[in-house]
Amino acid sequence: MLSYRHVFHAGNHADVLKHTVLLAVLDYLNQKEKPYWVIDTHAGAGGYVLTAGRAKTHAEWQEGIGRLWQRDDLPPLIARYVTAVRADNPEGKLRRYPGSPLFALRTMRPADRLRLFELHPADVKLLAQNIAAAAPDARKRVQIRQEDGFAALKTLLPPPPRRGLVLIDPSYEDKRDYAAVVTALKEGLQRFANGAFMVWYPLLQRNESLTLAGKLKKLAPDWLDCTLTVQPPSPDGLGMHGSGVFLVNPPWTLAAALKETLPWLANVLKLGAGGTASWAVDVSNR
Repeated sequence: MLSYRHVFHAGNHADVLKHTVLLAVLDYLNQKEKPYWVIDTHAGAGGYVLTAGRAKTHAEWQEGIGRLWQRDDLPPLIARYVTAVRADNPEGKLRRYPGSPLFALRTMRPADRLRLFELHPADVKLLAQNIAAAAPDARKRVQIRQEDGFAALKTLLPPPPRRGLVLIDPSYEDKRDYAAVVTALKEGLQRFANGAFMVWYPLLQRNESLTLAGKLKKLAPDWLDCTLTVQPPSPDGLGMHGSGVFLVNPPWTLAAALKETLPWLANVLKLGAGGTASWAVDVSNR
């Protein structure tokens, strides 16, 4: 939906989970010399100013990355993530938050390639500016297209090096996104069966959200599903109480690392006085 702007939610608890997992997957891909592609179907603006404009409207980052910024007891996965955010904040004060495209670009090697899709015209312009500012050689490594990422994905798979990560991260404000995610993953695996696929999804009190992970699990033999809940569902059923990340062909080391990390993260990010939080890591029988 063209009304959605991620800037309102940048750096919140869902971004913490998503980008922690994203960096772990990219670090794993970097362990082999062969190049790879990253394809982001819903790239957004690429980076966000937290201290001005729309990001101040709800300031969700204060209950996400803001809670981690000054801590000195970060688990390794979270320390890796916070260090990556610090690249956007060299003076030490938290002012900017990188989106998935910048996390990916700064982690990838010169031979790797980044393909970004975004429909919102204002965000496409900002995305191009943020990518150009982050990497002088961006034109060689990155392509940005103002297109529907769901529709465009099939034209890029399999990527030429036969290695890669596909990040599927729509807003889900349009409930049709849930069905589109299932279709995109199903068709993507038909073209790129050995590729890594990463789907972010919100935890909401609506049927489409509650059943999504179960549908995705039926599409591949090797998957990992992790969730982080920062508060109980609201009595009226409105609002996001957590989020999940579903991976196909995940790094074999990731499940154990998340089981060590998520209990700590749930405790730190739980909302409300005396609030409760929970986490889960589910893996396929490989």
